Amino acid sequence: MGSELMELFPREYRGLWGRVCGAQEHLQEIRLRAEKPVAVLLRGKEWFVTGQGEWTGDIQKARCASSKEVRAVLKHICDYSPYAYEDELRRGYMTLAGGHRVGIVGETVMSGGEIRTVKNVSALNIRIAHQIKGAADDIVPLLYERGVLQNTLIISPPGCGKTTLLRDMIRQVSDGNGYSEGLTVGVVDERSELAGCYMGIPQNDMGVRTDVLDGCPKQLGMLMLLRSMSPRVIAIDELGSAEELQALQVASVCGCNIIATAHGVDRKDVERRFGFSAGELEKVFRLLIYLCRKNGNCVVEKIEKTG
Repeated sequence: MGSELMELFPREYRGLWGRVCGAQEHLQEIRLRAEKPVAVLLRGKEWFVTGQGEWTGDIQKARCASSKEVRAVLKHICDYSPYAYEDELRRGYMTLAGGHRVGIVGETVMSGGEIRTVKNVSALNIRIAHQIKGAADDIVPLLYERGVLQNTLIISPPGCGKTTLLRDMIRQVSDGNGYSEGLTVGVVDERSELAGCYMGIPQNDMGVRTDVLDGCPKQLGMLMLLRSMSPRVIAIDELGSAEELQALQVASVCGCNIIATAHGVDRKDVERRFGFSAGELEKVFRLLIYLCRKNGNCVVEKIEKTG
């Protein structure tokens, strides 16, 4: 991973970042803020980087990223043609080869009430792609009832591994497992987080029978997949509106099984957060899986059947 990440940086910075990226395989984020200390996230804990490329917990020993460095890294990531990446800059993030993702903030340029691009970029958040195959091993047996996949919703606060779990569930449902043959899965990856598509090609292993619609609003994407790809299963990350839930209901009526995630701590929290009526989730989902964090680890807190 170290050499792959080092390629994200211009040549003049690779000596430093080669030491940083090569030192740890559990690196999650690199945050470059103009004129601020360089921070990294390692196994959920924040560290800082010294001028020698060493890790430190002391912010006073951290090197600061200059505005020039932030701009240079962004230009390098954009192959020195930022105008060719206006769509990505408009969204505020870019997905790179390997599935890595770069968040971007700065001065937004507006046109007609919409964001046209981001200029004078002041910070980058490089999120390192980590696919954990086998993350869903303990969950997969519970997804099936007499060999039939159950409509499943993963409910989790941020940072508890719901996307990692969903990604591996999709892979195992698609490839087949000891409980069912492989099924055709349609994935709407609105923010390119599940499949990590680069030039339309998933960089994460989503399974041999999985079709990914990248960068498309979930509500529209689900209906597109139903019309074009005849999926047996529809999967989305971060269910977030009544319209998206209605689209899932349509998919369910059409004979698709559903796998989805939502931010929240419990069913009532999800209903309140997104304006769902009481009992509306039960119309679509048969199985609710609750995640939480205990002693610094992401764990399954509870599994609930709705009917």
